[in-house]
Amino acid sequence: MKFPKIKNRMNVWMYLALGYLVVVIIGSVFLVLPVASRTGETLYVDALFTSFSAACVTGLVPFETGVHWTTFGQVVILLLIQCGGLGFMTFISVVLLAVKRNLGQYERNAVVQSVGGQMGSVKRLVRHIFVGTAAFEGLGAGILCIRFVPKFGARGMWYAVFHAVSAFCNAGFDLFGGTEAAGVGSLSYFATDPLVSLTICVLIIVGGLGFCIWGDVLDCRCNPKKFQFYTKVILIVNSLLLTVSTLLFLLFERNNPSYAGYNFGQRLLASFFNATTARTAGFYTTDPASFSGSGYLLTVILMFIGGSSGSTAGGIKVGTFTVIVMGMLAAFRGSRDINVGRRRIDIKLLSRALAIFAAYLILILMGTLVICAVEPDGGDSLGLFGKALFETVSALGTVGLTVSFTNTLSVVSKVVLMLLMYAGRAGVFTLAYALSRKKSTSEIRRPVDSFFIG
Repeated sequence: MKFPKIKNRMNVWMYLALGYLVVVIIGSVFLVLPVASRTGETLYVDALFTSFSAACVTGLVPFETGVHWTTFGQVVILLLIQCGGLGFMTFISVVLLAVKRNLGQYERNAVVQSVGGQMGSVKRLVRHIFVGTAAFEGLGAGILCIRFVPKFGARGMWYAVFHAVSAFCNAGFDLFGGTEAAGVGSLSYFATDPLVSLTICVLIIVGGLGFCIWGDVLDCRCNPKKFQFYTKVILIVNSLLLTVSTLLFLLFERNNPSYAGYNFGQRLLASFFNATTARTAGFYTTDPASFSGSGYLLTVILMFIGGSSGSTAGGIKVGTFTVIVMGMLAAFRGSRDINVGRRRIDIKLLSRALAIFAAYLILILMGTLVICAVEPDGGDSLGLFGKALFETVSALGTVGLTVSFTNTLSVVSKVVLMLLMYAGRAGVFTLAYALSRKKSTSEIRRPVDSFFIG
């Protein structure tokens, strides 16, 4: 009896999509062990949820990480974060290169696209990823030790490493929430501490830029004139988003009760942290539940946009957002080309960008609808809708910010969020390619007809 050859039916996108699932399942098995939790017992759905959140570098948690999980459990979570942050495809590349197996052109394209790089030496790209990641995380941990070790003793070194990795991978997991050591909410204790806040912000920004961006910056020795076109656009748009959102948070949250007693510099620091972390990090120094309506909506928008392609961040990505905005302006001007500076963007990218935008929007609406349908509203349906919307955008954007809603959800809602986190980290196009079959393209095209829009 001959069995069908499964290998021939598997494409590289399937390996990438299934790879995340395998990592998640393995992580959940370790987290459900009695040694992983302080109580000695964890429901499997909560262990699975935590594993999904860590591997998908999200940060939504059913329990406070520093309270429920032992050091063993925290190490498992950190390994899942690191694996999810670097990307499973990177690890596949390392394995293939380790056994001296040559990658085909199709596999090379998938590897490079999964980390946002350019075609060239995959070996060189992977080496840059690992060396750069180790350098940034090591430097960040060293700086955080300056503050954490005097305050927490030897344990402070573990805190520094954990938060440096979590920040660079845009995961948002912290060990301080709910503990007596440093306040009751994420990094709120360090809201006015420039050393901690700015270090975390820099790690989030660098991790959210993407491997090819900071690789290009280093290769060009920080000379903007030599940067590639994509690098220039992403750095400019990213800087604009950070600047504008910081100023808006400063305006919208001027009466936030959390800022009572803050001077202007401290308010500016807190606003900059809000603008940075909402782009898929998940840490907070100001509880999102205390935001004004405008601050809440701004956070949702930033979570939806996310970081750069091929980075540790999620969302529709800055590049997608840029192409959509420039395409919109070109359409309003009646131009047939999308021009950015002295370059023209392929119109096909606009179709792809709009497809991503539509897919994310549909997934958010469906997720919000299901959560609103299964969760009790307590007589406040609008309040439930707002919480559900915030939670679904946070999950799909792999952000991790919450309005104290995650730990109250039912199993059905947790499953919805797990699926959204997985879709957000693996990527909607990766899942689409994994599920689709190759079809031959017909040379015959159907006739064009009119269609009304707008």
